[in-house]
Amino acid sequence: MRSASGIRACILMLVVLASCVFTACVGTKPAAPLASDEPAAAPLDSLRAKMSLTLMDGSGKNRDMDAVLFSVPGKRYRMEITGPLGIGVASLLWQEEGWQMTFPTEKMYMKGAGYMVGLFGEPSIPMVNIHQVAALFKGILLPEGYEVVEPPADSLRVEGTVYAREKAGRSFTFAKEGTHVAWLSRTGGDGKPETIRYFDFKEFEGVEMPSRIVFERGGEVYLEIRVKKVNRNKSFTPGTWRLTVPRSYKPVGE
Repeated sequence: MRSASGIRACILMLVVLASCVFTACVGTKPAAPLASDEPAAAPLDSLRAKMSLTLMDGSGKNRDMDAVLFSVPGKRYRMEITGPLGIGVASLLWQEEGWQMTFPTEKMYMKGAGYMVGLFGEPSIPMVNIHQVAALFKGILLPEGYEVVEPPADSLRVEGTVYAREKAGRSFTFAKEGTHVAWLSRTGGDGKPETIRYFDFKEFEGVEMPSRIVFERGGEVYLEIRVKKVNRNKSFTPGTWRLTVPRSYKPVGE
């Protein structure tokens, strides 16, 4: 796979982000709405979130980035990731009919369908549930519709841990500190535990949510999100929902 480390860094930012976790189709600046575009009426519960991201690559080097998420929950999402000096790193546009991501510095792209975003079967580019990433900014930290299940045998049970199962049948555990969810953990596709930890709860326009979110895999931190600002009931111009893949770009994995 070409430039796998750079592409992996971009997609890990979406884990989420998460979200996730972007840039114009050409050039290195974030995409801007066309001057003639007029904002549409604000959909119920739409939001725009700004955040800073730090990716740890395991070698002791950290990569700092910024991200903006535009969200109309369940309908469409746009995320822009930029590096130092505002240089574009990656763009994601997810809609019900399909999704696509572009990586301008790599001149590569990915396309797919469904709510899982990523590359199936490629450990360096994990699949991410885009709805769960966006739900973090609505203050939803646990899978919707989950059920609590019986804990394992006494010798394996961890005090204070809640054992649960998602609607789709996937098992996970979580714990609370007071009224707040402190962490959520599940087993990843590679068999390693994946844990999300929530810190520094604050209110963003009336919704309480963690302002710092830390992602771990196999006991090691690989991503930290620090939420800066969340604006709710926002209207977006039609240009927000346009992302064209230049003909010169190559598909990831080619």
